[in-house]
Amino acid sequence: MTAEVHKETLDFQAEARQLLRLMIHSLYSNKEIFLRELISNASDACDKLRFEALTDEALFEGESGLRVRVSCDRQARTLTVTDNGIGMSRQEVIDHIGTIAKSGTRQFFESLTGDQAGDLRLIGQFGVGFYSAFIVAERVTLTTRRAGLGPEHGVRWESTGEGSYTLETVPCEHRGTEIVLHLRADEDEFLDGHRLREIIRRYSDSVSLPVEMPVEMPAETPTADEGGAGEWETVNRAAALWARPRKEITAEEYDEFYRHVAHDFEAPLAHVHTQIEGTQSYIALLYLPKRAPFDLWDRERGHGIKLYVRRVFIMEDTERLMPNYLRFVRGVVDSDDLPLNVSREILQHNRQLDVIRGASVKKVLGLLKDMAEGEPEKYQAFWAEFGRVMKEGPAEDYANREQIAKLLRFATTHGESGAQDISLDDYVGRMKEGQDRIYYITAESPLAARNSPHLEIFRKKGIEVLLLSERVDEWMLTGLTEYAGKPLQSVAKGELSLGGLEDAEEKRDLDVVTEEFKGLAERMGTTLAGKVKEVRVTHRLTDSPSCLVVDQDDMGMSLRKLLEATGQKIPANPPILEINPEHPLVKTLKREQDGVRFDDWAHLLFEQAMLSEGGQLEDPAAFVRRMNALLLAPAG
Repeated sequence: MTAEVHKETLDFQAEARQLLRLMIHSLYSNKEIFLRELISNASDACDKLRFEALTDEALFEGESGLRVRVSCDRQARTLTVTDNGIGMSRQEVIDHIGTIAKSGTRQFFESLTGDQAGDLRLIGQFGVGFYSAFIVAERVTLTTRRAGLGPEHGVRWESTGEGSYTLETVPCEHRGTEIVLHLRADEDEFLDGHRLREIIRRYSDSVSLPVEMPVEMPAETPTADEGGAGEWETVNRAAALWARPRKEITAEEYDEFYRHVAHDFEAPLAHVHTQIEGTQSYIALLYLPKRAPFDLWDRERGHGIKLYVRRVFIMEDTERLMPNYLRFVRGVVDSDDLPLNVSREILQHNRQLDVIRGASVKKVLGLLKDMAEGEPEKYQAFWAEFGRVMKEGPAEDYANREQIAKLLRFATTHGESGAQDISLDDYVGRMKEGQDRIYYITAESPLAARNSPHLEIFRKKGIEVLLLSERVDEWMLTGLTEYAGKPLQSVAKGELSLGGLEDAEEKRDLDVVTEEFKGLAERMGTTLAGKVKEVRVTHRLTDSPSCLVVDQDDMGMSLRKLLEATGQKIPANPPILEINPEHPLVKTLKREQDGVRFDDWAHLLFEQAMLSEGGQLEDPAAFVRRMNALLLAPAG
């Protein structure tokens, strides 16, 4: 069977053209890293072949030795990077090469700042390392064939990076990918074999596959430029870095390996390297990135942990190795006990992997704990990037709930900047005498939380309240119901009980005023029937006339709005309207004899409370009519 031979010219997407122009015009201050990116991609292609060949050995096509080769031709002014990995089909070339960062290119450009160092970091986050080739090349030619397809299914991709590329079907005897860089006139340094070896040893020394270059001949040898006749030598160490003793690995080597395994252009924030021997033998080298990737909130994407068995790559993005709330962790796990033919189905029911996962999670949480205690500023930088993800932890990881809770950070009414920098230990340590609960409020924004009428009595008494304004907070609270033996209590749920923070006189005064306003509450309840469950007098308000609360065991209003926004049908659950007996509007309403005006005022107090919660009015026009009528009514 033969493939249809045809050639076509296709345009890059608009964002791709913009990105290529950006890279060509010296976005990178350190040009040599393009070679690291191409070698890293080639190494990944070999790893993917090794994984797929576990179930289909024919993909090796009789050649199981995997390697990456780098060579240069001074006369032709080309630099070539070749691998014998998985290769690509024609459609895969279009999907992965013709389109840059499919799911995030627009966000990438929205994030650009114009600062060269800052924008360089973004490149790593958006997975566009292949295009770094255009920093030094005026034209790039890629020839590839996917393992398992016949030689007639080769594909050649070529582009100058100016806005379009050509794609044609060509014969290709060997599987894998060859990338030829036609270098710019001022990039002679990358035609020097010594310089290339230096770059490879600096950036790719820990790539576990051999990176080969032609054997260099003495300078007086006529064929010195071309190297030995078909002879290749391994340039990098080609040894798994994670398998080496920790004391032999430098900080620079750790950082460079992270860049390789995470495809990040920036050094990691921290790492943990552990080796366990005994009934379970495995090595884990895990990293915390400095920056959140653009697809951090895509829960369908895989996790960034590579699984090896006795130094043999098995699979990437193994979600069984790290829970979802730690999906930002990058690194490798290498086991001596798992079978080499392990599959995803086997992983679903493997107890050994459960042990590895549990220990790896504890190592990461321990690393974060040490950072929070010893380097609080560094931890605050981590929290700014990954705090919202960590908040998923209490609900997803019951076994480590207490340790996760210690790592959480919150904004509170006592914080001046509004930043999430207060731990639960900080909160508990400064609780008032007699306070037996941790109080919190949920809202749609930081400003709405800080200005909520529910906080009025707490401000009056100087009681600290956690301000929760992120969508994930409601999910977090399903798993975080208490801390240090103290229950978490919403200030907008149930009847307010301040426990030992209230004195006997305050309680007597509330009983008296509740009886005094009992008739008003019942009358308002009748007027607002169907809209509220009941109307009652409260002491949680000092400045506002009214507020809405729900019963202790009912769904909070913020969570209800969140679920309704996703299209879910939520059973009706009218809130409770609480009124402030000290407010002039409530006192005026108590004296109101006109039935129409009373109804208008009752509805207005309800609607004001609804708006202060960020809610939507059923009939905004009616609210405006009532407001205008009451404003224009003569004082009486």
